[in-house]
Amino acid sequence: MRFATPLVPARLIRRYMRFLSEMELDDGRVVTAHCPNPGSMMGLKDAGLRVWLEPNDDPRKKLDWGWRLVELPGGCVGIDTGCANRIVAEALTRGLAGLEGYDSIRPEVKYRDKSRVDFLLSGVGRRDCYLEVKSVTLSRTAGLAEFPDSVTARGAKHLADLAAMVAEGHRAVLLFLIQRSDCTRVSLARDLDPAYAAAFDAAQAAGVEVLCFDCAVSPEGITLRDAVPVV
Repeated sequence: MRFATPLVPARLIRRYMRFLSEMELDDGRVVTAHCPNPGSMMGLKDAGLRVWLEPNDDPRKKLDWGWRLVELPGGCVGIDTGCANRIVAEALTRGLAGLEGYDSIRPEVKYRDKSRVDFLLSGVGRRDCYLEVKSVTLSRTAGLAEFPDSVTARGAKHLADLAAMVAEGHRAVLLFLIQRSDCTRVSLARDLDPAYAAAFDAAQAAGVEVLCFDCAVSPEGITLRDAVPVV
């Protein structure tokens, strides 16, 4: 996935009100940027961090800037959770290990009670596959990514929904997408959300499959790279 508009470097002043951030551009201007991440962003919101912003001139948008990346010593981190589905969609059309051979790839399909699955994959003679994608950005140990970075009741509900689809005879897959360049494995942050961890264990026991892929992240774009282990 390439960014539609060249990104602009800046320095983070502060993230506030969850979806807003204050940035200083290299020319000294201070601007407000949309923060497209509802999580805690632990380790990614410290004042002074170098970040990358995407400018826009869409009159329908309230802000002229969108926050896309944080630059750390080990590489860039993609903080836009909305990019995860775009990255996976591109990979699915090329053929993604473990999810190949489906004739139809439908995004954002309604199912269960007030839920939408990120992708519904279907093909002649195959069980429908309900695919849920989770963007992973937290890392507290070198080389290890963790999910979630805060309590996510919604994430636990998604796991229960996937387990229910398996019970109905379908295939269900949870895909962790590490939007970092410096992690090669993923684990659950059980201390941050024990309820999600319990839901994850129950979903796996019910037959929900788990896949994880890392990414190459740069100011030019983010590309899904390799399958990595869940530990």
